[in-house]
Amino acid sequence: MRQPTEQLALCREQPTPLRTGVRQAVEADLPELVRLRALLFETLGGEYFNPSPEEDGWRRNLASVLRDQLTADAARILVVDGEHGLAACGIGTVDQWFPGPHNPNGRVGHVIGVVTDPAYRRRGHSRAIMQALLDWFRASEASRVDLYASPEGEPLYRNLGFVDHPDPALYWRP
Repeated sequence: MRQPTEQLALCREQPTPLRTGVRQAVEADLPELVRLRALLFETLGGEYFNPSPEEDGWRRNLASVLRDQLTADAARILVVDGEHGLAACGIGTVDQWFPGPHNPNGRVGHVIGVVTDPAYRRRGHSRAIMQALLDWFRASEASRVDLYASPEGEPLYRNLGFVDHPDPALYWRP
């Protein structure tokens, strides 16, 4: 079995094509991944998603977590290349929850975010990334996949088979 650094080096040398134009992210993609994630939050707006510039340490933290997760078994970070940087990216994770009648193996997938640079929108990049993520979720034996959809992204997700979640969503911030 390869060590994570060996896997990362292999990924850097030969990105794995998944679907037309979609590949797994590599370490060299980190600045662009951070840029696209920031773009996602800017489009969501509001103080929760777009805090003041003084709270910009999240970008450094994001780059660190992305670096750690590039080769993790429980995460998949996918990208589509553009002419000058990345055109789009999407992140998925699979968590092991406790099994129950509604989730027999306890494996739950999460789409952490899919974002396309405005210059590359309406070309099918988000759909291609989502289809590759859904293939990975199936291979990972996720019993269900959760996501939060922006108004612009919701039609795509519904077209791919996502429906309203049966659980009410609440959150708490310590």
